[in-house]
Amino acid sequence: MTDAFFTCRKNVLLAKSPSTQIEGVFAATRGTSVPEEQEALLQQWLEEGVENLPASESVPAVRKVSVTLTSDWFEGSELLMTSLSDLNTSPEVTRCADQQLSELNALASSELQDHAVAELARLPAEETVTVGGSAPWAAVVPQTDHQTAGCAGINVEVLNDDPAVLAWSLACDAETVPPVLPARPIQDAVPFYPVPTEVPYHEILWRDWEDLSVQPCVLEQVSKTTPLFEFRVMSYNILAQDLVEQGLDLYVHCHPDILNWNYRLPNLLQEIQHWDPDVLCLQEVQENHYWEQLEPTFKEMGFACFYKRRTGTKTDGCAVCYKHSRFQLISLSPIEYFRPGLDVLNRDNVGLVLLLQPVLPEGLGLKAVSPLCVANTHVLFNPRRGDIKLAQVALLLAEIDKIARTTEGSYYPVILCGDLNSVPDSPLYKFIRNGELSYHGMPAWKVSGQEDFSQQLHSRKLLAPLWPSSLGVTDKCQYVTLCQPKKLGRREYSRDFLLQFRFCDVACERPPQLVLLEGVTDAKPARDYSAVSAVLKRHNSLSLLGKQCSGVIQHGLNLTSVYGHFLPQRGRPEVTTMPMGLGATVDYIFYSAEPVENKAGRRLYKDGALKLLGRLSLLSEDVLLMANGLPNHFCSSDHLCLLASFGLEISSL
Repeated sequence: MTDAFFTCRKNVLLAKSPSTQIEGVFAATRGTSVPEEQEALLQQWLEEGVENLPASESVPAVRKVSVTLTSDWFEGSELLMTSLSDLNTSPEVTRCADQQLSELNALASSELQDHAVAELARLPAEETVTVGGSAPWAAVVPQTDHQTAGCAGINVEVLNDDPAVLAWSLACDAETVPPVLPARPIQDAVPFYPVPTEVPYHEILWRDWEDLSVQPCVLEQVSKTTPLFEFRVMSYNILAQDLVEQGLDLYVHCHPDILNWNYRLPNLLQEIQHWDPDVLCLQEVQENHYWEQLEPTFKEMGFACFYKRRTGTKTDGCAVCYKHSRFQLISLSPIEYFRPGLDVLNRDNVGLVLLLQPVLPEGLGLKAVSPLCVANTHVLFNPRRGDIKLAQVALLLAEIDKIARTTEGSYYPVILCGDLNSVPDSPLYKFIRNGELSYHGMPAWKVSGQEDFSQQLHSRKLLAPLWPSSLGVTDKCQYVTLCQPKKLGRREYSRDFLLQFRFCDVACERPPQLVLLEGVTDAKPARDYSAVSAVLKRHNSLSLLGKQCSGVIQHGLNLTSVYGHFLPQRGRPEVTTMPMGLGATVDYIFYSAEPVENKAGRRLYKDGALKLLGRLSLLSEDVLLMANGLPNHFCSSDHLCLLASFGLEISSL
């Protein structure tokens, strides 16, 4: 009430006094802190105000002058929401003209200052307010354009000085604020609905934790006697600040303050600390922010950190951090997708592949757990260059194949995180999940499914082979040197190599120690079969060449997605980002599983040694629109974080 009184007094002085007198009196009044003095001053001011009013203004009235929305409204939201709640329930303030107050609230939440001033001039000039049973008091609202502009300018300063003043001036009954805003149609330039501050962001953007360990399909696979090494993995594109400043047109819906790195950094760190992952995969990590702020903070949180900056002149990259109390590093392999002279690999994207050994707690005895391969990447964004995206993913899978392959030829469990800039059920997504893709003749824009360029003439098409053999990667996404693992104690002669000698002179001589069996070892091979051998050899060579140039690529990692990409409760697809107000899923966490069967070209999986125990639910596009899209005051990136809980089987030695 004290802040409200001083605000109204200043508004009255605006109509009575020059600006120099206003500031002096207001400053002196704000300095009074004793309740008795404030009460006496209030009574004196009421008497003076009534005596000095002209005859034409004999009806006591008060008018709120300031409705402009400032940045202080967003700072200290908890304080402002508390102030609103207190003022709404205060018995000392009686509000009149509810319709006008509702208009002012709508005005304050959606219009700029000049619109607010115009609306003020249109509204009636007087409004009655009763304070604590005292005599009504009045404030004169100037009617001229010049005076109105002066009042608005001074009161903006008052709002910046005291957020509680704005809370008082915008206070209204609960029923005047709609709890949910209707969705606004999306145009080329997408307008966003600003969320009323009375509605906390954490309620709109609430994300549930989905416990998948209680589902029957998981319970059947997890034996009660089999202990699990449980851990959490987070994948998060945190939006590099340099990219924000280079693309401000993408964030016109955001208040400038929430795009500031000093505002975003504490939010991001608080979110990561709240979910407490054991493995953290970050994309769009700006290099100077990583070394100066992020890495020191993560080390204090118990993480060991590794970073790879994008090549060329780019200032951001990928980072993988893990809790050194839970894992130990076995090997680290950074990947650069740029290859000089190759058009299909001429971009500066990067990735990281780590092989980690879980650290078992003491007291388990002779127990062992499999190493874990963790990969993180950020694939090219350009929707028109699906050929580059596909080649980058093939290189990443080849590196994972090298790091995660065991001496027996199988694979350690793999977790692949990243921003793949491809939507679910796109050819690139299907390639990762199903392990095979026929790409020859496919339009390049179709690979990621981000945009539809089907109407474009002469679009780029993918041709086989997608990359040259000089890259050293086969169509099975394996390095050539690792395709045939060495077997100790045996010479490396292929079957085809040995078969070409089966009709040579030595092969046609009967060994002297060979037992003579009629109809079995008594016949000699006919030498004219050599012609047949040559034909078979040419046939095998052509078949092998045809397979390499058929436009089919494969991998054998058996990966499936943590998320299902659809929210059955809302009947809407999940989204992980909202560029220009259009929701899409481009961020993923894939993990190793065991294939069960194929249905209509889609491979089905069940959990193997690595079990999915839970995940943090995603949101739909309409929910994010109610929160003014991404980023907003609550989420400081244009992507949502992904979080999943896994369990690795612990076996006896």
